[in-house]
Amino acid sequence: MPANEILQEAKKLHRVSDSLATLAEENAPLEAALTILAGTVRNSATLLEVLVALRLGPVQGLNSASN
Repeated sequence: MPANEILQEAKKLHRVSDSLATLAEENAPLEAALTILAGTVRNSATLLEVLVALRLGPVQGLNSASN
């Protein structure tokens, strides 16, 4: 089902965002830029989740990608 595939991609984006946030904490010279990128990626993941919810409705048997 397309909704499941899209939500899986959103989950991947959440993991990338988490990785970028961790890198930001470890790299002071790049912290601001990496933090902004992490937030942008997380926002994109959230938008995918909203798109699925609005256009395709709730997906049974699949937790939110942000969990």
